Amino acid sequence: MRLIFLILMLILPGAAAAQDWSLLKEPGTVALMRHALAPGVGDPANFDLEDCSTQRNLDDRGRAQARQIGAAMRDAGVRFDAVWTSQWCRCTATAELLDIGTPEEFPALNSHFAGQGDPDGQAAEVMTRIADMPAEARLLLVTHQVNVSELTGTGTTSGEIVVARRTGAGLEVVGRIAVAP
Repeated sequence: MRLIFLILMLILPGAAAAQDWSLLKEPGTVALMRHALAPGVGDPANFDLEDCSTQRNLDDRGRAQARQIGAAMRDAGVRFDAVWTSQWCRCTATAELLDIGTPEEFPALNSHFAGQGDPDGQAAEVMTRIADMPAEARLLLVTHQVNVSELTGTGTTSGEIVVARRTGAGLEVVGRIAVAP
């Protein structure tokens, strides 16, 4: 019984912190969100950026997850000065379903999984664009796990938000928010 109590004490504070939407309200916040649940890995061999039917897309749970995250942000009073998204359909759909601002496609947020793209060049372009924004601007970037990892040094689950602050050396992770699909 003591073991169960100890486990609950260790888990529950982390669970509460995982839903700390106030992290997103701080001036200068950079929120990096992995697209909502899109089952599978990578994209089919016939992938075409202009044709969503050739891509791995959100399923019903992913669409519900994106709507739920957006509703939670709106309920918490979270606002962003800019919402940037990868051009992949699972990212643009996530950004649109969040309904938290007008998403703007930003190719540097496109996936560089399995040899696609240029991880270093894309990360540099993202960091330059972030630096060009006012220091107090709150930004939401909807992208892919590999991009979040490249920019922050940490992985994400589907729909998870890594909350970061700008530093002279890049982005410093200050929290995470995860909503199960």
